Amino acid sequence: MSEILGIDIGGSGAKGAVIDVRTGEMITERYKVPTPEPVLPARLGEIVGEIVSHHNWSGPVGVAMPAIVRNGVVASAANIHHDWMGVDGVSLFEHHVLDRVVLLNDADAAAIAESRLGVGEGVAGLMALLTLGTGIGSGLVLDGKLLPNSELGHLEFHGDDAERYAAASAREREALPWEEWTARVNEFLAHIVFIFSPQLIVLGGGIAKEGESQEWFPLIRVEHTRVALTEFRNNAGIVGAALAAADT
Repeated sequence: MSEILGIDIGGSGAKGAVIDVRTGEMITERYKVPTPEPVLPARLGEIVGEIVSHHNWSGPVGVAMPAIVRNGVVASAANIHHDWMGVDGVSLFEHHVLDRVVLLNDADAAAIAESRLGVGEGVAGLMALLTLGTGIGSGLVLDGKLLPNSELGHLEFHGDDAERYAAASAREREALPWEEWTARVNEFLAHIVFIFSPQLIVLGGGIAKEGESQEWFPLIRVEHTRVALTEFRNNAGIVGAALAAADT
């Protein structure tokens, strides 16, 4: 199939679109359904079903969500409700989709999109994608192959999880000016470079929107490693979820 429905579940809503998996282009308009806080499994299953119905979609679906996913089972709940722990997410969503579902971590999905069709296409060695939002999601791709379920946002940094210090939510929570917040991001990126020596760091998430990125991205400074914004911006998770479903 050259067209697949991809769905990306975030903190404020779940959004989906039909993607041309050959190019990453959106075939349909993105449709978003707000998610309650917290979003419990049963309700999120209904929301995914609503997105599928909106697109009148019949076929496989890729779903990306902010959690570790192992063999279709949700294995972490750092940024979602603890009721998700141990839930067979594939079975849950397939009940509402009535077709095959591929479930993966949201930053992993974005990393797939960028490494295959985006700014990381053709990069040899390690590409590290970081999503800066409520937390810091991460996706690692080595020579074109995904290393799933990395959680770099939970590395200890300044005595706490790195995401408490450098996520976009930290800037909002502490009312930091762009210069002060990007100084924190630069510190964390230097730490990532020291540990992993990536060839490329890709920054994404909701803060990568066209307007906001012009405010902060020019302030990013990292030695010895190229840094780029996601080509697909905050739609990278949708595109990557569709590509993951197309793979299988």
